[in-house]
Amino acid sequence: MKIKMSNKSISTSHKVKAYKENGELISVNIAGEVPLTIKLNNQEIVTLMTLGSRPEELTLGYLRNQKLIENVNDIKSVIVDWNLETANVTTFKKISKASLQKKLKNKTVTTGCGQGTIFSCTLDKLYDERLPNVKIKNEDIFNILKEITKYNEMYKKAGAVHGCAICTKTNVLEFIEDVGRHNAADTLSGIMWLKKIDGLDKIFYTTGRLTSEIVMKVKNMNIPILLSRSGITNMGLELAKDLNVTMIARATQRSFVIYNNKKNVITKNVKKI
Repeated sequence: MKIKMSNKSISTSHKVKAYKENGELISVNIAGEVPLTIKLNNQEIVTLMTLGSRPEELTLGYLRNQKLIENVNDIKSVIVDWNLETANVTTFKKISKASLQKKLKNKTVTTGCGQGTIFSCTLDKLYDERLPNVKIKNEDIFNILKEITKYNEMYKKAGAVHGCAICTKTNVLEFIEDVGRHNAADTLSGIMWLKKIDGLDKIFYTTGRLTSEIVMKVKNMNIPILLSRSGITNMGLELAKDLNVTMIARATQRSFVIYNNKKNVITKNVKKI
């Protein structure tokens, strides 16, 4: 059954007056930032700060990655109301307030930008299965990094955002920018859920650092290869080892560093771009 969804994307940038170092008055773009309170059957879950470009998909991806809803087929509707700054998700089967509060009871504040909380239920079944070993050539990684330069539209216009992408070995399937990398990741997760995209043959790219929470998200999306132009944290690396995530970071069009699963990256001399 098709989910009833609003389509409430809003403007992601705004023109403002500013001054250059020599005192010259200029007009520049800045990134938007708005609060969005996610509700599940009218019960408040969390408030995220977001660009507002794909609020329905962000909401779905957040609920999926936090393990608050296990099956996309359980969802009846996702309705965003910017006047109330809310996104309300309705399920076919009602979830009791007591059951939901139990899931939300224990939470951890994280390093997330735009959000920054994980609940105890997020960890449920996280370690039940490890991701499979999926091979990738270093030339495929460089090709992805080249393709990514065609995106980042908001960053080029105004800065102040992170970008994340779902890729195959040959092209970028989806690219999302938001004020936080976690929002962008969750939005992609929501898109994958709606379109029933299988993650096992995909690569997840982000402009942001690879923390334990980002590793959790790619595990929940069943994506075995994680790629970043930024660095990693020790907890991110330890979790990647536990879950068998191939972790590649400090990536540019000329070089990258393999932090986990070197066996899955086929390295050979390639002509640098």
